[in-house]
Amino acid sequence: MWIVLGLIAALAVYLIMTYNGLVAMRQRVNQAFADIDVQLKQRHDLIPNLVETVKGYATHEKSTLDAVVAARNAAQGASSVHDKAAAEQQLSGAVGRLLALGEAYPDLKASANFQQLQVDLGNVEDKLAAARRFFNNAVSEFNAAIQAFPAVLFAPQMGFAQREFFDVGETVRTQIEAPPSVKF
Repeated sequence: MWIVLGLIAALAVYLIMTYNGLVAMRQRVNQAFADIDVQLKQRHDLIPNLVETVKGYATHEKSTLDAVVAARNAAQGASSVHDKAAAEQQLSGAVGRLLALGEAYPDLKASANFQQLQVDLGNVEDKLAAARRFFNNAVSEFNAAIQAFPAVLFAPQMGFAQREFFDVGETVRTQIEAPPSVKF
């Protein structure tokens, strides 16, 4: 009798510890996503300054400036991981085109304000990449934990579902995987 009660108690303690571990992992994923949001907020705050700086030098580049503003607004409105990743990818492309204007306008490229905004944006991009890596690692650990035995038996019934990775998307993946072209 005591052996059976001891086994039941041990099983209950094990299930409680497994459940609490899954809760902690889910919270780590949520925290990591919030960290990405913090970096994206900093990035979104820099973009209007960058657009205003470029406006002064490149007034006839209205389509590029409008594309950056539209992409920023779309990125701020995204909520799911998938939507946010797609919107941020579009914003990255638009900002890249905006920064490329510095090459076409030597006065803009020489502007101390433009240079500082480029440095600031580069720093935010580095922090954002680190936050994305941390988020994807947390998601990977969480997804593996809910698929492992014995959690797989009760995780779905307790509200634990797989989470999406912060993915770069097919277009960017194709660009990344393509070999660089080198011309001399």
